[in-house]
Amino acid sequence: MTRFPGRVVGASDFGPARPPALSDAVLRLIWEERRISRAEIARRADLSRSTVSEIVETLLGTGLVVEAGEGVSRGGRRPIVLEFQDASRTIVGVDMGAAHVTVVCTDLRARVLAAAREPHPVQADPEGTRQLIRRLIETVLSAGGEGARDRLIGIGIGVPSPVDIRHPDRLSPIAMPAWDGRHGLAALCADLRVPVQVDNDANLGALAERWWGAAQGLDHFAYIKLGTGIGAGHVIDGRIHRGASGVGGEIGHIAIDPRGETCNCGNRGCLTTFVGGPALAARIVALRAVYPQSLLADGHPTLARLEEAARVDDPLALQVIHEVAEHLGIAIAGMLNLLNPAAVILGGRIAGLGEKLITPLRATALRRTFVPAAAATEIRASTLGAQGIAIGAATLVLDTALHDPRRLRPILDPRVTD
Repeated sequence: MTRFPGRVVGASDFGPARPPALSDAVLRLIWEERRISRAEIARRADLSRSTVSEIVETLLGTGLVVEAGEGVSRGGRRPIVLEFQDASRTIVGVDMGAAHVTVVCTDLRARVLAAAREPHPVQADPEGTRQLIRRLIETVLSAGGEGARDRLIGIGIGVPSPVDIRHPDRLSPIAMPAWDGRHGLAALCADLRVPVQVDNDANLGALAERWWGAAQGLDHFAYIKLGTGIGAGHVIDGRIHRGASGVGGEIGHIAIDPRGETCNCGNRGCLTTFVGGPALAARIVALRAVYPQSLLADGHPTLARLEEAARVDDPLALQVIHEVAEHLGIAIAGMLNLLNPAAVILGGRIAGLGEKLITPLRATALRRTFVPAAAATEIRASTLGAQGIAIGAATLVLDTALHDPRRLRPILDPRVTD
């Protein structure tokens, strides 16, 4: 059986890496339709029935497809319906945030079978993070149902760093200075003997939203992750826009005030210095004297506490959220003028506030951009919640498997050997 010990496989670009073979196209069609007859496959794929029958016989041997009884007759014998088996394989998705790790085990429809999440100082503790990721992978594989480990086809990992798909094992020394430029996760997972795919976390948030969330059906949109740092994934013509070296989407380092605070990237007044997690914590502390009765008037300020306080209209929390909307709206206005997306999807903790954040943000963007472009763009909150990026990481593996099964050969032919 072909395996990939200790290897990082390049990220997908939301599309096929090569023209699909006939068997790949048939597999994808069965996955998309869930239940379909051989005759319908032949008609939809413009293939002869004998070719379809030959391909289907191979697929039936993999366990990915089964015969699921008779379908509706169109004037002759009732056809045998083929059904894709979502539970036949498992995928692990990892969200390596700046201050937490979330891991999910999913089936081949990105349904979460098991999940685990722990806070951790990821940016400052590389080795501890690696060990935590491995431990949480073991946790979700154990909780993912009988045989989840044996059915595993790949691990997807989202990292809070730009990722150059030509060098997917590398991390930005600016975004992750303590990591010495490499994540080292493939070797950590080598004994699981499946491919490891790595991409930027915001790109994976965009992928998850397009497949399963608030951007379904959209070929032009942006996903913005609000957290410790601020990142964006831009989808143009259905494909992620990475730029020449993988740093496309770094909206957090747009300078909205050149006289502002120094950012960790070395520039001044970056968006992150206004709406990133540490900046919001500092702003909460600064406002405590103004709002002494606030729920945030003492204790350690966190994004979770900010969200909870804003939900009950705490005045300090609402002041901070309105400031977030103002600063973020400035950056989004520039993006709307430049890229004209159909929608902007907000992810991350405070995006869960919905209209409490989106209404003032939309108003700021409308004031600062070419009005027809802004008015036509919807600003929405993610529908996938805290597991969205981990689900996106699993979807990265699924996307690769469905578009280019040569990379995950055990899916199509378990008889192939090294």
